[in-house]
Amino acid sequence: MFDFFEAHPWKIVENELRPDHKRFSESIFSLGNEHMGLRGFFEEDYSGDTFQGSYIAGVYYPDPTKVGWWKNGYPEFFAKVINSTNWVGMHVCIDGERLDPAHGQVTDYRAELDMKQGLLSRSYVWTSPCGKKVAVSFQRFLSMADVELGAVRCEIKALSGPLSIVVTPYLDGDVRNLDSNYGEKFWDAAGHGAKEDALYLKSISKKTHFEVATAMSCRFLHRNDEHDLLPQSCSQPHRAEAAYAVGLAENETMALEKFVAVLTSRDHEAGDLIDLACRKVLQAKELGFNPLFSNHVAVWDQKWAEADVIIEGDVKAQQGIRYNIFQLQQTYAGRDSRLNIGPKGFTGEKYGGCTYWDTEAFCFPFYLYTNKEVARNLLVYRYNHLERAKENARKLQLKGALYPMVTIDGRECHNEWEITFEEIHRNGAIAYAIYHYTEYTGDTEYLDSMGIEVLIELSRFWASRVSYSEPKQKFVILGVTGPNEYENNVNNNYYTNMLAQWTLSYTLQELDRLERTKKDLFKDLQDRTQLTRQEELQWLNIQQKMYLPRDEERRIYLQQDGYLDKEQKLVADLQPGDYPLHKNWSWDHILRSPYIKQADTIQAFYFFPKLVDRAELRRSFDFYEPRTVHESSLSPSVYSIVASLAGYEEKAYELYLRTARLDLDNYNHDTEDGCHITSMVGSWLAIVQGFAGLRFEGNQLAFDPYLPQQWSGYSFKINYQNRPLSITVTSGEFVLKQLSGDPMIVRVGSKTFPLSPSQAVLAPTRRAEA
Repeated sequence: MFDFFEAHPWKIVENELRPDHKRFSESIFSLGNEHMGLRGFFEEDYSGDTFQGSYIAGVYYPDPTKVGWWKNGYPEFFAKVINSTNWVGMHVCIDGERLDPAHGQVTDYRAELDMKQGLLSRSYVWTSPCGKKVAVSFQRFLSMADVELGAVRCEIKALSGPLSIVVTPYLDGDVRNLDSNYGEKFWDAAGHGAKEDALYLKSISKKTHFEVATAMSCRFLHRNDEHDLLPQSCSQPHRAEAAYAVGLAENETMALEKFVAVLTSRDHEAGDLIDLACRKVLQAKELGFNPLFSNHVAVWDQKWAEADVIIEGDVKAQQGIRYNIFQLQQTYAGRDSRLNIGPKGFTGEKYGGCTYWDTEAFCFPFYLYTNKEVARNLLVYRYNHLERAKENARKLQLKGALYPMVTIDGRECHNEWEITFEEIHRNGAIAYAIYHYTEYTGDTEYLDSMGIEVLIELSRFWASRVSYSEPKQKFVILGVTGPNEYENNVNNNYYTNMLAQWTLSYTLQELDRLERTKKDLFKDLQDRTQLTRQEELQWLNIQQKMYLPRDEERRIYLQQDGYLDKEQKLVADLQPGDYPLHKNWSWDHILRSPYIKQADTIQAFYFFPKLVDRAELRRSFDFYEPRTVHESSLSPSVYSIVASLAGYEEKAYELYLRTARLDLDNYNHDTEDGCHITSMVGSWLAIVQGFAGLRFEGNQLAFDPYLPQQWSGYSFKINYQNRPLSITVTSGEFVLKQLSGDPMIVRVGSKTFPLSPSQAVLAPTRRAEA
């Protein structure tokens, strides 16, 4: 693990330039605003190792699928978010020498990410190979108030002089993806030039034909005044730049502010892009860097007011949770229901920037508990892709809808057969998210207008995917992969079978409610979906006769048929050189082993804690956790929450630590590829659902809080059925305050309490046992 950053509650600070770990730092210092984002690569030239990445949400390239053996149903492409125009770049020349921190001498280096304000700053002193000395600083932000805008400020102070300084801000569209299957470039040049004081580039993505206009305009400041220096402009098909030159006496400072607008044909008419981009960037320049930044900070203030978690007594834990929340909020803000949450967000290209089941299974509660409209848009995203999910099922000769394992536009684009064809449990996570939203918010509008149609098609899928086993006299599901991807093509994965059974039951329950309470809506639904009573009876029969593998001797549910046929070794039997298994063992070796990549059966108990009683929950945890290698970043948080439910509080904290600073400490030694955005939510979930024990049952909110030994307190906010709530846990007391809304009844531990804006709940809490 790394320990590169100062412990600070609101900032990530690096005090040394580490060329051998620069890609890691670039991932950590990534910025975004849902519309676009970029890694923390340098504005100035850097000839050392670097991974420059600038991305626009929803803009992608269909990289052709590359497999050795094609199978029916394979997707034809893998959708990749495209590395787009580098708009932060600036060449800086000092008396004719190019500023490059990889050459010359760098001292007093400091990189700082201010998470409270969404600002990345960097400063250092550079002595050139010829002995020229300057102090350099950069600031950048991507506006959360107007997501098509970004800004960079560069300051240069002459520490030896006089010096001739030339700063050349540029737009560079000649970029490529690091992960291109065939080394292709994904953009065609479509225009470049100038309008008034703005330079622009226009590019068109190959195959998908997204059009993007990027415009920049700059303000030059010298001797505390703005100078209207006319830049020497140069434009090429994939490049636009403007050179600003000035002489500095010793100890004199100059500054250049660069304003950028990035507009796409996803949001505007293609023919208007250049005019709109230039107009917007000139308006931003007129407003100025500081006012633009103030508007941006105001949005962050609101987000932190909704979603901050405060931890007392552990600064590194505080830093870790805020970093994770920061990355989640800048990756997805819910403004655009066409977008979703990529596993790497804007921090890298691995996984293609696409949507996985991570959204519903892991990320959804964070957005749901803090802002239900954001969560609703995640559900609308899936509804809008329903027709393509139905098409996906037809390709496999199945009925209903099979949502993609990986997608950016509703089409499946994952090309590993054991995932694409077998990891069908993803359908269950989508059904669970619909249920989760409806139960938590008390709002049935989405369910009645969109969600019920999704549930019908998911149920049709399960009904066509099951088989009836005569020997078992049960319905079974054969040839699947569960969440544990270290098992493929297994029969009767418990998690998958349970979710299929539950989906059928929940769909029937909601259809019954609609038929009883909204007859006209139900009749219209029947007509639109061609739903028949015979189908409903078939679903009921399957639900009642679903096979769930169980070991009666151990009195636990089994991960799948045949799991106990494996040699039952434990993680404690592995050697340090075995980790990670997928890099050190053959796939055959992994498949024959008992080792579990991530929560599988335990994932079911995270979704539905009352599937088993506490004694069986403990037996299940005691059996599966010692066999789990947690080689998915999604795993430790789920086990942490279930450990809290089981009363294993010290174990819960141990597992929490594995997710809280996963990227900041580079726990998995792969953060240079990008941060683990979707698993970052695990630290928030482990506190809110684990340590605080947040649950909802019917129309009642419940808590079972405790305080980890290592902390002196923690607090957070949620919004439950339009009631903003503040929760504080200290060593002796649980305090629940309602900030507005109707009175309600809550449960804390085994007791119920009235709660209203005028009546808080105070209850005893416990400290975790050492």
